[in-house]
Amino acid sequence: MVLFDLDKLNSEIAALDEEQNREGFWNDQKSALEVVNRLNDAKSKVQGYTTIKNDYDELSLLLDDPDSKTPDMRDLIEGMEKELSKKIKELRVDLLFRGEYDHFNCTLDIHPGAGGTEANDWADMLFRMYNRYAESHHFKWQVLSYEQGEEAGLKSATVKISGKNVYGLLKGEKGVHRLVRISPFDSNARRHTSFASVNVIPEFGKISDVEIDPKDLKVDTFRSGGAGGQNVNKVSSAVRITHLPTGIVVSCEVERSQLFNKQTCMEMLADKLMQRKIEEREAKLKSVVGEQKNIEWGSQIRSYVFCPYTMVKDNRTNHETSDVQGVMDGDLDPFIDAYLENLSYNSK
Repeated sequence: MVLFDLDKLNSEIAALDEEQNREGFWNDQKSALEVVNRLNDAKSKVQGYTTIKNDYDELSLLLDDPDSKTPDMRDLIEGMEKELSKKIKELRVDLLFRGEYDHFNCTLDIHPGAGGTEANDWADMLFRMYNRYAESHHFKWQVLSYEQGEEAGLKSATVKISGKNVYGLLKGEKGVHRLVRISPFDSNARRHTSFASVNVIPEFGKISDVEIDPKDLKVDTFRSGGAGGQNVNKVSSAVRITHLPTGIVVSCEVERSQLFNKQTCMEMLADKLMQRKIEEREAKLKSVVGEQKNIEWGSQIRSYVFCPYTMVKDNRTNHETSDVQGVMDGDLDPFIDAYLENLSYNSK
C-alpha cells in the first residue's frame, strides 16, 4: 500500500497553484479558502517528507563518522533518532487522511442510551473526554447545545470542533460506547453497564447540495442555559429545529441572538441531511440499505471497563489499554491512529 506519492502531490500542488492564479479566484471567498487550504496541506506533506529525508541523510553521515561512538556523539545521535521517529509518525498519520471530507471541521453529538442517571452520567463523561482531547490538540471547542440530566450528567450535547483534519481524526468515534463500572449512584455498589451514542458530522459548508423546504421545519425557542449556554437570560434566544420528514432535531443556544442561533441550527441541519444523503448513497452502492440504524445503536465500537479490571478496548481494531484514566483524560491518539491504520489497510 503506497501512502506517499511525491509525484502525485507535486502535480496536485501545480494544479492548485494554477487554480489560485486564475482570474476572479477570490470572487467566491469560501471556495477560494478551500483551495488555499488544500494547497497548504499538500505543500505541508511535501515539506514534511523533505525534512525527514534531509534529517535521515544527516543522521546516516553521523553514523558513518569514526567519532560516532563517543559519549557526546551517541547522545546527539540518540536525540536525532527520537526526533526523526516522531516526524515520521506525524507524517504517516497525516497521510492517512485520504477521505474526501477529512480536512473539514465537525460537529459532535452525544446522547445517552437507556438507563436514566447512569447513562446520563456516562454521556457526560464522554463529553469531558472529548473536551480534554480537543484541548490537548489545541482545537477550538464550542458548545452549541447542552441539556442537563435530571439528577446528573446530560441528556444531549452538541459541540463544534475546529482545527486541522478534525473530522478525519474523529470520524471513527461515531457509534455506541459501552461502560462497565461500580455505580456511584447505587447504594448497594453493584456493577452497571451503560451505553452512550456519539455521532460525528463533517461541516460541509458550501459544498452541501441539500435543499431545505421551510414547510418541513418545526421551530421552537426556549431560554438558553446549562453547561452549554453562554447567555442565561430572561428571553427565549435558544432555538430548536425539527426536520419533520426525517425527525432530525438540532438546537443551538450559544449566541445571544435568536437569529444567529437559528442560522447555526440551519447549518447543522444541512450538514446532517448531507451526511444522511452520503450514507444512503454509499449504502446503496454496497447493497446494505438500512444498515445505518444498526450501526447507530446496534453494536458498540468501544468498551470502557472500570471494574472488576481496568481496560479500554476498541472492538474494530482490537487496540486496548489498561490506562482507563488516561483515556478519560483525552488520550485517544492510540485508538484514533489504530482506526486510521485499519481503515487505510482495508481500503487498499
